[in-house]
Amino acid sequence: MERERVLFNLKNGLDAVINNRFRAVLTSLGIIFGVAAVIAMLAIGNGAEKEILEQIKQIGSNNIVIKIKLPEPKTEEEQKNRKPGQENEKFSPGLSLADSENIQQTVPGVKSVSPEIESEMVFFTNGLKTKGKLLGITNAYFETSGISVTQGQSFSDLQWENSMPVCLIGRGIQSKLFANTEAIGQPIKCGGTWFKVIGILDDRKVDEKSMSKLSIRNVNQEVYVPIQTFLMRVMNRSEVTKEEIKRYQEEQANAEETGESSSKSVAVVNYNQLDRLVVTMQESNSMEPAVEVIDKLLKRRHFGAEDYEIVVPELLLKQEQKTRKLFNLVLAVIAGISLLVGGIGIMNIMLASVLERIKEIGLRLAIGARRADIVYQFIAEAIVISLSGGILGIILGIVFSYLIEIFADIETVISGTSVVISFFVSVSVGLIFGIYPARKASQQNPIESLRYE
Repeated sequence: MERERVLFNLKNGLDAVINNRFRAVLTSLGIIFGVAAVIAMLAIGNGAEKEILEQIKQIGSNNIVIKIKLPEPKTEEEQKNRKPGQENEKFSPGLSLADSENIQQTVPGVKSVSPEIESEMVFFTNGLKTKGKLLGITNAYFETSGISVTQGQSFSDLQWENSMPVCLIGRGIQSKLFANTEAIGQPIKCGGTWFKVIGILDDRKVDEKSMSKLSIRNVNQEVYVPIQTFLMRVMNRSEVTKEEIKRYQEEQANAEETGESSSKSVAVVNYNQLDRLVVTMQESNSMEPAVEVIDKLLKRRHFGAEDYEIVVPELLLKQEQKTRKLFNLVLAVIAGISLLVGGIGIMNIMLASVLERIKEIGLRLAIGARRADIVYQFIAEAIVISLSGGILGIILGIVFSYLIEIFADIETVISGTSVVISFFVSVSVGLIFGIYPARKASQQNPIESLRYE
């Protein structure tokens, strides 16, 4: 019997909403846009979290990246106006294999050090050519980067020790030069040197922003050779002397003198044997102290010249993650305010509905309805309004998330948790803000209500 009364009151509430559906839709707009905003904001936050985790996976955990930093090129005018005492600047041997060995032996907590040399190259084979980077690496590279060989084999100890002309290629190089043939065992000309392809690396997609900010390599467009092979057969920049650098700069300056401009830059020669070092620490909590030790070590070895830059990608990502979480929290609060406004709107409309239906309330009470029945009816109306608004808001939030991903080029991830939370919040808003109008309706005096004009 009690169950039937509750169902009857719920049905009355639903009928009241259907009969005033236009007003119900207007009332639920705050809920609709509030729920949609919450879902869209959580989707953006989840997408950012996923992107950051992918980037951390790509750079490898606990990595410290040491990159070369070349000085700003001097203009011809600056060259001409140099005073005799200013011409000798601090000269550094540059980033080298000796630095790599010294860091490995000196800095506590170091797991491995991966030295890398790179050079822009044009790759040729079978009448085809493409541009990319040639990299000289050691065995530590595969550990620090998380890259693996998916076809063929990696470098053997014999190939490392004897500087043999063998290479590993990325998927992009394979698709451009060996689209219709088997790449393993084929020769490929890198600049002026021929190498034999012995393996193909794992496919990895990297966006331009991550490549520049986090020093993540585009493996697909690169060719890898043993570092000793690179130094022996391609180039060894450490053999360039200070006098040769000066002579080269002077030759460049003289070649560019045309009399038309006095602001042309004199070329800067890269004298570093290596282009970067990737240091992997055993524990993440030892990364910041290690950065200080490495900085001091390199300053001493480079005679005070700051021709290098130390970057900790994981710390940068964690800081970015913290910033994004704070930003998403602010957006979620704004979306929550929309839900609050929607709830206030429901309460206002329900209070107005109570005034409009005083005679109806008095009639129901006069013919035997209990005050609890009136409460159930008005709470049912509020919940139906917020529930329908929540469902529409969920649909709109999903649509917004996809539109943001398409037009703003921001990855969004819609989780079931965000949908459930939004649905629960929308129902709760209707229940909370419907209680007061429902209680006010139930407290009406039947006799006065029947006389109400």
